[in-house]
Amino acid sequence: MIRPFLLLVLLSAASTAPAQPLPDFASYPIYHGPDLGLTWRGTQATLRVWAPTAEALRLRLYATGTGGTAKAEYAMTKAQGGTWTFTLPAGTAGFYSVQATIKGKKMAEVVDPYAHAVGLNGLRGAVLNPATAQPPGWADDLRPALKQLTDIVIGEVHVRDLSMHPQSGIREKGKYLGVAQLGTRGPSGVTTGLEHLVELGLTHVHLLPTNDFASIDESLPASANRYNWGYDPLNYSVPEGTYATNAADPAARIREFKQMVENLHSQGLRVVLDVVYNHTANAARSSFEQLVPGYYYRHRPDGSLSDAAACGNEVASERPMVRKLIVESVAYWAREYHADGFRFDLMGILDIETMRAVRVALDLQDHSIFVYGEGWTAGASPLPEARRAVKANVGKLPRIAAFGDELRDGVKGHYARQTEPGFASGQPGLEESMKFGIVAATQHPQLDYAKVNYSKVPWAAAPAQAINYVACHDDRVLWDKLTVANPGASEAELIKMDLLSNTIVFTSQGVPFLPVGDEFLRTKGGSHNSYNQPDSVNQLDWGRKVKYAGVYDFYRKLIALRRAHPAFRLSTTEKVQQHLEFLPNVPAGAIAYRLKDHAGGDAWQNIVVIFNGNRTAVNVPIPAGKYTVVLSGEQVSEKGIGKVEQAGAALLVPASSAMILVQ
Repeated sequence: MIRPFLLLVLLSAASTAPAQPLPDFASYPIYHGPDLGLTWRGTQATLRVWAPTAEALRLRLYATGTGGTAKAEYAMTKAQGGTWTFTLPAGTAGFYSVQATIKGKKMAEVVDPYAHAVGLNGLRGAVLNPATAQPPGWADDLRPALKQLTDIVIGEVHVRDLSMHPQSGIREKGKYLGVAQLGTRGPSGVTTGLEHLVELGLTHVHLLPTNDFASIDESLPASANRYNWGYDPLNYSVPEGTYATNAADPAARIREFKQMVENLHSQGLRVVLDVVYNHTANAARSSFEQLVPGYYYRHRPDGSLSDAAACGNEVASERPMVRKLIVESVAYWAREYHADGFRFDLMGILDIETMRAVRVALDLQDHSIFVYGEGWTAGASPLPEARRAVKANVGKLPRIAAFGDELRDGVKGHYARQTEPGFASGQPGLEESMKFGIVAATQHPQLDYAKVNYSKVPWAAAPAQAINYVACHDDRVLWDKLTVANPGASEAELIKMDLLSNTIVFTSQGVPFLPVGDEFLRTKGGSHNSYNQPDSVNQLDWGRKVKYAGVYDFYRKLIALRRAHPAFRLSTTEKVQQHLEFLPNVPAGAIAYRLKDHAGGDAWQNIVVIFNGNRTAVNVPIPAGKYTVVLSGEQVSEKGIGKVEQAGAALLVPASSAMILVQ
């Protein structure tokens, strides 16, 4: 809340701020060709840079990625569509920068926005054809099979977190090659790293940003313990150097990234890249601003940078040459690095037309490439809501998904009000928010949408457009949230809430999402924003996989149950409406539904799913019949863990638990 005297100061400042008329960006020429940045013909490269307002553009060549003086300098030639070009002498190697002269002023030397290889800290482009930096077998690398999008199970992890623990058993700690390493073992011989991801049953591994970002000095050794999530992009289309064994070698980061992807693919795992096209790390010093001032960013009426990203700026994706950069960058990651999916950070800042263009560009390569994002912004934007790729507009974004915060906050409690519990901890009044997530944010005749916590109308046109989750890298991890929201609860009680929380996620329609480590009760010591905190906070503690082996075993079997039964993975809204019915006369704080008539072709004729969020046992009426119990509380077995015969009597469901019964 803003105090009155501060509000007066802000209003006064806003009213006296000098108006700074912006150029007519719509009048800038558009370049439609596919050859921006360095393109190669044999060993000869041609550079093309879009800088329509420049009076001159100079190309400088260097022997090293940082420091030293230019070994050669060339005037680039003005060409069509506001571009400048220069063909480098055959066999040229080393590094390059470009410098524009605009309105008589020499701007800073920068990397061109389409750079695909860079030197240390991304300060200069590298004269390197990325196609030549390949691990053995790369030409034969194939995406693992994927029948339909609702078959996806996503696990989110940071490259560094996976391997940094002293007992991870991984050699290249904090590196792409650490993610790629097979056969690693931790305390008591537990599987770690890549093989843990396979063992858990994931289909897709979502890596926090791996493009070149600004916050970490790549010249420092990994032991310096400099950490960041990476949501501060520097070069959109180049791998981050701190995750390579030699950040100064442009080929190393490219080759090792590909090795990581190849090894994940070889184990049946697809790779999702977390991409951050909504802002840049430093607008003023960016290549965008140094080459085409103002064009790449949105502005407020007074000419200042708008900031829907809460990071100092937001990218103007609706402008043709910004859209072109984003679309071609995404397509490049899919083509050159065989990326199988993309998670868009603050997707709501980007415009609908750009996201549609991304989908089309990826479809030209492979329809199974998955696209999803955060359907919101972090602040106000001058782009009208109707044009933004926000949750409410997902219906206009075919085969693009968004995160469902209705289920997230419904299950565990509000993300920001940290001590507020959710359905899984006995908080009343959240049943409709739960049902909203269970039907994957689609239209269902039994829902009272007016009672849903956030969206009052369904926003997904199909189940695969809804990402169901209760936690991610942001905010507290699930175990820490449950701990702070339920003071006085015993560890055993908290474990019951934890298992209930993700049982809801993995039995709901849509696409389930799990931050890796939650399956063994990962903790960050209560941190709610660990983006730049040390490894001691962020690393996966493989000792917890040993300590909470029973919890891990439950998660593994829960995921296997989902993957074995298509009833939990229905592909259309119509199938959900036809086969999923919520049962009547269920006590408050509990939910029961039935997946009926061999839903999705399932071998089971009927599946009854019950969630009791209450801190006490409740009686839940279910349809009469003979059932096999396949999940009860902390036990799960597809073959059955007991029998139930219902002849009209209600079923007693223990506190903070789920039950699944099948016929």
